[in-house]
Amino acid sequence: DSVKAKLSEWFTTGLKNWDISRDEPYFGFKIPGEESKYFYVWLDAPVGYLASLKHLCDQDNNSYQYDDYFSKDTTTRLIHFIGKDIIYFHSLFWPAVLEGAGLKKPDGIYVNGFLTVNGNKMSKSRGTMIKARTYLNHINPEYLRYYYAHKLNSGIDDFDLNTDDFINKVNSDLVGKWINIASRCAKFINNNFDNQLSATIHAPELLTDFQEQSDVIAEMYENREFGQAMRVIMTLADRANQYLDQQKPWLLIKDES
Repeated sequence: DSVKAKLSEWFTTGLKNWDISRDEPYFGFKIPGEESKYFYVWLDAPVGYLASLKHLCDQDNNSYQYDDYFSKDTTTRLIHFIGKDIIYFHSLFWPAVLEGAGLKKPDGIYVNGFLTVNGNKMSKSRGTMIKARTYLNHINPEYLRYYYAHKLNSGIDDFDLNTDDFINKVNSDLVGKWINIASRCAKFINNNFDNQLSATIHAPELLTDFQEQSDVIAEMYENREFGQAMRVIMTLADRANQYLDQQKPWLLIKDES
């Protein structure tokens, strides 16, 4: 809603001509036929979306077709995920460029806030930045994906990577709940049932409850309420662990009756 309000404000005050050139010194592409003139970076930078996709589609043994994504009549949904500092360029200028070029405009523009680290703006000089490669060399990327998803929603508020909170969230949610289910079940099923599951369901009402939540979770994903989706999933993980605690299959298998 805040993004829509800002767009409405721009339209209310009236749009003006857009200056797409910059004088040197400037880092960018020179304008052909002009002296010391360069294209403004936000004119040519989004064209990289088209160029990178075209490059991918032109690779050998590739089934992707460029026109399936950006042609005017394509049925493919085109969604932009951007930071809140570049709304102006992606919501006004870029759609206008696509319209003028006869290409598909975005079906949606999803805006995120900024990422901070331990409450601080990321800065290499201050040592408050974590390189992606450094992280990947040591920690499973799925952990970070979950942590970000737990914090993200459809708003544009900033979100923080707090390292202590990250450790606690991974240990409590992913290890203590999600992975715990597999850890408790896999070895037990393998040792006692040769990795074969039962043909009958002991608690069909529980299974029904879980299945009914799938549509709820899918809708949350579509609405970009990722944090809500993660909380629902972890609630289901809690219920699964509670069910195991209540049923105690490791004791039931010893009961010959």
